[in-house]
Amino acid sequence: MPTIHLTTFVSAPAERVFNLSRSIELHKKSMSHTNEQVVAGTTSGLIELHETVTWKAKHLFKNRILKSKITEMKKPFSFTDEMVNGDFKSMKHEHHFKQIENGTLMIDVLYFESPYGNFGKLSNKIFLVDYMKKLLEHRNGVIKQYAESEKWKFILST
Repeated sequence: MPTIHLTTFVSAPAERVFNLSRSIELHKKSMSHTNEQVVAGTTSGLIELHETVTWKAKHLFKNRILKSKITEMKKPFSFTDEMVNGDFKSMKHEHHFKQIENGTLMIDVLYFESPYGNFGKLSNKIFLVDYMKKLLEHRNGVIKQYAESEKWKFILST
């Protein structure tokens, strides 16, 4: 099962970064290049423990639907979302936030299992791990940009 581990430094308090990471509005902005939209579940605000959200987006030349649920949350230190329905055999994304002297370490650990047996394993090696890592890096860059500017106030006030 592929695992992607990313650490992003954000010059902002952990609670702000934690909340921006749970923001439906900021997620839509960070994934606008995939035309991501909410089609069911929590459609705005900050997603909470046991809530679900269903996203529709264009990834790898196809419209895809993914429903995930927040299965764990320790405010403002961590939360985990897990795929309920979607194209993966399984997917789990752990989000961790560690306050340090000059900001926050945002740590993502993404586990996923592709369907289709050996073909899925081959696609992981050829392109899927890199594709998923680039999506996370882009999303983290948007979270960092908002957290380190005054833009966070607008996102968290909606």
